[in-house]
Amino acid sequence: MNGNIARSDRVLTLLRAASRTFAVSIEGLPPGLREQLAVAYLLLRVSDYLEDHEGIPPTAKIPLLELWNATLERPGTVDGFLSALAGVPRCEHDPEARVAHQCAILLDALTGFPPPVRRTVVRHVRATTGGMARWQAERPRVETECELDDYMHHVAGIVGYLVTDLFALHFDVIRRRRDRLMPLAREFGLALQTVNVLRGLRKDYERGWIFVPQAFCTRHGITHRDLFRASERGRAMQVVADLISKAEHHLQSSLAYVGLIPRRLHRVRLACMWPLLFAAKTLAVSRDNPAVLTAEVKIGRPSVKQIIRDTTLFGWSNAWLVRYAARLLGDGTTRARWDRLADERRAG
Repeated sequence: MNGNIARSDRVLTLLRAASRTFAVSIEGLPPGLREQLAVAYLLLRVSDYLEDHEGIPPTAKIPLLELWNATLERPGTVDGFLSALAGVPRCEHDPEARVAHQCAILLDALTGFPPPVRRTVVRHVRATTGGMARWQAERPRVETECELDDYMHHVAGIVGYLVTDLFALHFDVIRRRRDRLMPLAREFGLALQTVNVLRGLRKDYERGWIFVPQAFCTRHGITHRDLFRASERGRAMQVVADLISKAEHHLQSSLAYVGLIPRRLHRVRLACMWPLLFAAKTLAVSRDNPAVLTAEVKIGRPSVKQIIRDTTLFGWSNAWLVRYAARLLGDGTTRARWDRLADERRAG
């Protein structure tokens, strides 16, 4: 028992270092589910680390991702992965590097989970990692919204499936509603990833990737290469507005996902709604803000704390949640549209 507690403490320490916001969501979950989702999230961060690493050329990323994928299926081979990882340039202050180099802790924890949990985590993390490898092999740019959705599905939509399947293993009511939740789970992942695309526009561009569909640029008379030109700032901001609109669409479906989780599972609801509402606030500070093209736009800690306080008190209400998200988004047209959705939630 003491060994399990120590292992859980190490996992949660890595989680807090990797992401304060997701740590807040995950640590509020019931015991058991909390540790399982923490391990799953951190395993995905290892994949992210390999995909995003600026010092690894795409031709080297693909075999590393494939090796990591094989290691997930056979945790006993982790030494081989760590040996390969030793040759990767490492920033000592990068929390993702720390997670990747301590992945043996995560795999050890994974082997201690019940078999259905272990199979669920491995299946979905491997699917996500395989999708990342495929995209590294295919292209650094997307041409259409369908291509963007395909990319986002593989790096985030599948994560929605993973979370839902873990919930279903713990709660009978989620298992009974699984078929209704799964399409919305994909939207959940796409909502968060669309916001990630917005936040990472400049950084992705500097590492040679552009996730904005060329179709969005063409609609406003520019090309991918014009997005970051000061002379095309006005048209580029119209493209940003299209991305924000896309994210809002996915967010609406994501809130429907939360609405299907019973009120008695308040901690589970909170764990789901917090990242969505943080994303909504990020969209608000990105709207009409040219800084999204030059730096990573973030929300402040006071906003995070306020969202946590408000939802803890009132997040049991689906109608309140929809109206609150609309208020965070901070756009009059959006609020009117979302108010109608809130009325539908109340009537339903």
